[in-house]
Amino acid sequence: MRTADIEITGLSAGYAGTPVLHEVSATVPGGGVTALVGPNGSGKSTLLAVLAGIIGPARGTITRAGVRRPALVVQQQAIPPTLPITVAETVAMGRWAHRGLWRRLTRSDRTVIAQCLDRLDIADLAARRLDTLSGGQRQRVLLARALAQESDLLLLDEPTTGLDSASHAAVGAAIRDAAAAGVTVVHATHDRDDARCADHCVLLRGGRLVDQGAPERVLAAAR
Repeated sequence: MRTADIEITGLSAGYAGTPVLHEVSATVPGGGVTALVGPNGSGKSTLLAVLAGIIGPARGTITRAGVRRPALVVQQQAIPPTLPITVAETVAMGRWAHRGLWRRLTRSDRTVIAQCLDRLDIADLAARRLDTLSGGQRQRVLLARALAQESDLLLLDEPTTGLDSASHAAVGAAIRDAAAAGVTVVHATHDRDDARCADHCVLLRGGRLVDQGAPERVLAAAR
C-alpha cells in the first residue's frame, strides 16, 4: 500500500516572533524522496523543523497520516565535536522512541542497530568514539541513528554537504533504500545532483513557495 502524501496548506512559521515561512502550500509525495531547494535563508531548515514537530505553525496546517515520530538528521557540524559517546551508543539512541530512555535494549533492538550500522557501512566503527570520526563518518552515524528509529518520515538537513565521495554515496544509497521501503524522505540540499535524484522537488525563496514538481523542471526554472 502506497504511503499517504503529506499536505502542507497555508503554512506560516518562524522563531521568536520572526516570520520565516509565509503561506506555503505544498505536497510531499508519500514513500518517495522530496528535495527542498533554494538559497540560504529561504526557509528550508524551518520547514524541516515544522515537519519534525520542533516548532509549531503560526498559521496553516500539515496533514500527515503517519503516527510514528519523525526522524530528523541534523548537519553533522551541529554535533559537539567532543561528545564522549561511541558510534554504537549513538545509533542505539534511535531506539529510544520505542524503548524510552531508561529501559534496556532488547534483542530486537540490537538487531535493528546492527542492521543500521551495516547499511551505512560503519559496523567496523561501532566501538569508536564519535569525536574521533571524520565529518563524513559522523554524518553516516547520524543517519544510522535516524534509521534505527524506524519512522515513516525521515527528515534530513543538507545530509551530504562537505562529505567525501564514499560517505556521499553511502548516504545517498541509504536515502533511496529507505524510500524504496515506503519511508517518506524529505531533505534540504544545495547539491543539484542530489536534487535531480529525488522524486519530487520543492523550491523555496524568501520563505515562500516558488515551484514544486519534477526535479528537472523545477531546477531548470530555478536558474
